[in-house]
Amino acid sequence: MNSGEEEVGERGPARASSRDSLFLLTVLTAPDGQDLGNARVRNLSANGLMADCENPFGSGDRVSMKLRGVGNVEGTIAWAKGDRIGVNFDAPIDPKLARRPVANTGGTSGTLPEYLRPPVQSSRLRR
Repeated sequence: MNSGEEEVGERGPARASSRDSLFLLTVLTAPDGQDLGNARVRNLSANGLMADCENPFGSGDRVSMKLRGVGNVEGTIAWAKGDRIGVNFDAPIDPKLARRPVANTGGTSGTLPEYLRPPVQSSRLRR
């Protein structure tokens, strides 16, 4: 392999930046806003991501997506293999923002939403 060639393995080309493994759902859209289908982000770095997609893509396709905690991100498909793609972002992001807990918007500060609370047993029911 020449020093200028990029190593391509089972998971696509080798990358220079470190990646965080995670599971994050997003919707891919075209530059004109057309829905291109759902994607499961498997790993994320400052410069790109790898995702499983429900629709096929080709290298060079332009996509945008909204990443939880990060916001709207645009990029180019760097590689596609089966249902997996690698995306190079147009501008670096902070991947740690996608790992932050979702903010509590339930009204009362410091309490969990009802669906996250453990069931409470009434003292009258215990014997």
